[in-house]
Amino acid sequence: MIDPKPLFPGARVALVAPSSAVPEEKLAPALALVRSLGMEPKLYPSCYYANRDGYLAASDAQRAADIQQAFADPAIDGIWCIRGGYGAHRLLPLLDMDLIRRNPKWFGGYSDVTALHTCFNQLGGFATFHCTMPSTEPCPDAYTLDYLKKALFGGLSGALSNPEGQPMGTLVPGSAEGILCGGNLSLIAASLGTPWELDTKGKILFLEDVGEKTYRLDGMLTQLRNAGKFRDCAGILLGAWTDCTPEIPERTLSLREIFHQLIVPAGKPAVMALACGHCATTMALPLGRKCQLNADTCEIVLKER
Repeated sequence: MIDPKPLFPGARVALVAPSSAVPEEKLAPALALVRSLGMEPKLYPSCYYANRDGYLAASDAQRAADIQQAFADPAIDGIWCIRGGYGAHRLLPLLDMDLIRRNPKWFGGYSDVTALHTCFNQLGGFATFHCTMPSTEPCPDAYTLDYLKKALFGGLSGALSNPEGQPMGTLVPGSAEGILCGGNLSLIAASLGTPWELDTKGKILFLEDVGEKTYRLDGMLTQLRNAGKFRDCAGILLGAWTDCTPEIPERTLSLREIFHQLIVPAGKPAVMALACGHCATTMALPLGRKCQLNADTCEIVLKER
């Protein structure tokens, strides 16, 4: 697994929108964040609201072209998805992975970007960063900004720690080590049965989601269970489940009950409540990098590159 060079002051960063359109009023704050970090943003056509295609930032062809051109351009040092939403998995058959594989670069984003993380990790052979995005969180808090800077500039290693007063919890005790993979549960479930299906064999699987009813989470986790993803992995990190509520509160299973019924039987070390996902205060994770998990003590350590 290649670990692309970290970014640096003065780096030229391609901003691309592989999923939903960026509202016009959010473009200036996004650019301001990139510049405040000492880097120079370059907007690609998919970032402009005028180019939107219904609920997509632009046509599939345009969004895929933006990504490919950013990887191919030697003047671009890194690629940062400006937002998530919906549509990244529509691009996978359109990407020239030979070109991308020859030009590995820093790549970051989260949510719908999970489809691209999996593709680049498994078919591109390089690590990517699950991190906050410029138009989604243009004014990150101190904790989020600290992890973002580590992801951008090369300091993301060693022990991961939640914000003060926000402890992790043990779901299944034990220890494990493996390459970190995963991201948004709905995108991972959607990958099953495709050439871009997430491979969890011997890996540490990270999962999070937003805005899903608990029965929908049950269904997607059941898909992963039935596909052997919990059986095959070495360990599991469960992140934020933001605005994931029951459809009928008086007749439901809680998230914890769902985890116990579908994840615990696999017997893999697992922790809950990692501060990562669709939450205002979130850490960054290097997908494709090796990490160690001690679920008894809720310690997660990223290995050096």
